[in-house]
Amino acid sequence: MPELEVEGAGTFDVDEDRRLVLAIEEDAGVDIMHQCGSHAHCATCRVEFLEGDPEDMTEAEHALLEMRELLGEARLSCQILVEHDMKVRVLMTVSGTGANSPGGKPEEEITPPPIYIERPY
Repeated sequence: MPELEVEGAGTFDVDEDRRLVLAIEEDAGVDIMHQCGSHAHCATCRVEFLEGDPEDMTEAEHALLEMRELLGEARLSCQILVEHDMKVRVLMTVSGTGANSPGGKPEEEITPPPIYIERPY
């Protein structure tokens, strides 16, 4: 079972292949933003990897990060599965942004259906 360390929240055992956004929100109890409902449209669920950055990413994540000029600076937690030990810093929270809610409830599966590419950095 992989360990997820969320800066400021602690370390948690997470079921393998759990969506990172759900592990951060439900397992770690961090109020991470996911305004678009975790469909790789808004980039509010972004995290910074301190350790364990996955080698691949979805085409949807790549396209959005490139469009927002965040490629190499952040990752979208909605597009990542917890497959090994990771340490992350959450970059946008409900409490930090003053939003009323984090956004729509993320589904258990990555949406849109993932097409993986090698991380370009």
